[in-house]
Amino acid sequence: MTDTWASGRVALITGATSGFGEAMARRLLAAGAHVIATGRRAERLTALAAELASDRLLTRVLDVRDPSSIDALMADLPAPFDAIDILYNNVGLALGLSKAQEASLDDWQTMIDTDVTGLVRMTRAVLPGMVARNRGDVINLSSVAASYPYPGGNVYGATKAFVRQFSLNLRSDLLGTKVRVTSIEPGMADTEFSVVRFKGDQASADKVYAGVHAMSADDVALVCESVLKLPAHI
Repeated sequence: MTDTWASGRVALITGATSGFGEAMARRLLAAGAHVIATGRRAERLTALAAELASDRLLTRVLDVRDPSSIDALMADLPAPFDAIDILYNNVGLALGLSKAQEASLDDWQTMIDTDVTGLVRMTRAVLPGMVARNRGDVINLSSVAASYPYPGGNVYGATKAFVRQFSLNLRSDLLGTKVRVTSIEPGMADTEFSVVRFKGDQASADKVYAGVHAMSADDVALVCESVLKLPAHI
C-alpha cells in the first residue's frame, strides 16, 4: 500500500537543491504532498523536476538573503500551491573553522544573513497564512551546535542557538492556534555541509567524517516525517 500521509498538504522547502532539503522534498512528494522546492541553484532544481516529473512539484529559484526574492516567490504561487501548511526552514550554512579572533567578518555576516535573517523572513512570509487557516507545521533546522560549542563554531553555533530560541518563542506566540513549531537539531550528518564550510575542499570535508557512522540526509528527513505524522495536537 502506498503511504499517502502527506496527501492534501502543501510544503515549502528552502535549500531543496541538496542535503536535508532535497531528502525532505522527495519524502513529502512520495507521500502525496504538493511541494514547493526552492534554492539558489537553478540547474539543481531543473534536474530535480525532470527526475521526479510530478505535477505536485513546483520548483522556484529563491535566495532567502534577498527580501525581494522572498516577496516574488510568495506573490507568484499558483493554486494548489498557495495554501502552505508545512514550512521546512532548512537553508543554512557554516563557513570556516577559524577562531573568533582570526575569523572572516564576511563569513560571519553570510552565516547570519542566511541562517538567521533568511529564516526569520521566510517564517514571517508564510506564518500569517497558516494562522489564518489555523493549521500548519513550521520545522526549523537548528543543530546540536546550538547547545554544544566547539572551537571555530563561534557564529555558526550562535545562529543555531537563535533558531532554537526563535522556535520556542514562536510556540508562545502561536498558543491557541493549531500551528505547530518544531526545532530539529541534528548531529553529524554526511551532506555537502562540510564541503561548503571548507569552501570546496573535499579532502578537508572527508576528514570530518572519517571513522564516524554519520547520519544521512534521509535519516534527518525521516525524523522530520515522524514529527509531521503526529496528530496535530501533539
